[in-house]
Amino acid sequence: MADSILPWFNGGKFPLFLAPMARFTDVEFRQLCKDQGADVMVTEFVQADAIIRGDERLWETVDFTESQRPMGIQIFGSNPNSMGQAARLLVDRMQPDFIDINFGCPAARVICMDAGSSMLRNLPKLAAVTQAVIKAVPETPVSIKIRIGWDDTSIVAQEVGNIAQDLGAQALAIHGRTKEQGYRGVANWEVISEVAENLTIPVIGNGNITSAAEVLQLRKTTNCAGLMIGRAALGYPWIFRDIKHTLQYGNVPTAPCIAERWDTIINYARNIMNRPFREQKHKDLRWMRPKFIALTKAMPGSRKIRTELGAVVQLADLQRVATEHIRIYG
Repeated sequence: MADSILPWFNGGKFPLFLAPMARFTDVEFRQLCKDQGADVMVTEFVQADAIIRGDERLWETVDFTESQRPMGIQIFGSNPNSMGQAARLLVDRMQPDFIDINFGCPAARVICMDAGSSMLRNLPKLAAVTQAVIKAVPETPVSIKIRIGWDDTSIVAQEVGNIAQDLGAQALAIHGRTKEQGYRGVANWEVISEVAENLTIPVIGNGNITSAAEVLQLRKTTNCAGLMIGRAALGYPWIFRDIKHTLQYGNVPTAPCIAERWDTIINYARNIMNRPFREQKHKDLRWMRPKFIALTKAMPGSRKIRTELGAVVQLADLQRVATEHIRIYG
C-alpha cells in the first residue's frame, strides 16, 4: 500500500479502530477505549436528514474530545443531496478528521430507509451518495464502511472498493459478514484480504476479532492496513491494551482484576451522567443497563450480575452491586 493522506496508516503503523456501534460507543466509552490503546475512533452513526432538521440530540452523539483524535463522524442515509449537506454541516461545526459513510448496517430500521447495507443492492446509488459526500467536503477525507455483500450470492466488496477508490474515498472498512448473516456465523477474511490486495487505499478489516492472538494472525495472513474491533470491546475495552502489548512484546498482559474493572465501570457511569445533555434527559441509570450488561458479560458470575443490574437506578445501586461482586470474586 502506498502512503495514505491519512497519517495514522503511514510509517509502518497498523492502527486499531474502535467500531461505531449505535447506543454503545458514546463519547465516554470512546475515551475509555482510547485510554486502553485504541488508535482511531468513529462516532455512532447519525441520520443525515435528522442532522439537516437540526435535531440537537444528535450533536451529543457526534461530540468528541481533542484527545480522541483521529476522529471520524459516521453518517447514513440514501439521498445523495441530503448526505452531502449533512456532511458539510458536520465538518463545519465539528471539524472531524474524516467523514465515514455507513453502507453496512443490517438493522431493519435502517434497511427500510434504503440506507446502510441496503445500498449494497444498488451500487449506482451507493456511488452517487459517495460522490456527493466527497464533493461536499473536499477538505476532509471520506471513508466508507460496508459488509461484503447482501447475501452469499451477491458478494460485492470488490466492486464497492473499486467504486470508493475511483471516486476518491481515502479508506474502506469491511465487515466480513453479509447483511443476511447479521452477526451470526464467522467473518469471511478471505474476501477482506483479497479486496485489500487489489486496492491502493487502506482497507480496515472487521469481524470476529476477540483476542490479541487473532490480531497477530490476521496481520500476518491478510493485507489489511488496520483492524476494527467491535463487540469484543463492549465487554472488554482492555482488548486494545492487550493487542498493543502483544504486538510489541509477544505476550498478553495480565488481565485487569475484578476491582479495577468495576472501578472503570463506575467511573464511566459517573462521567457520562455528568455530561450536560444527560443531566437534562436522564435522572437515573436505568437507560445504561445494556451498557453495564455488556461490560460485565465476561466477568465470573455474570448471570447473577445481570439480574442485579435490573434493579440499578442510581449510582449507589451500581456501587452496591460492585462491592458485593468484588467481595465474592475479587
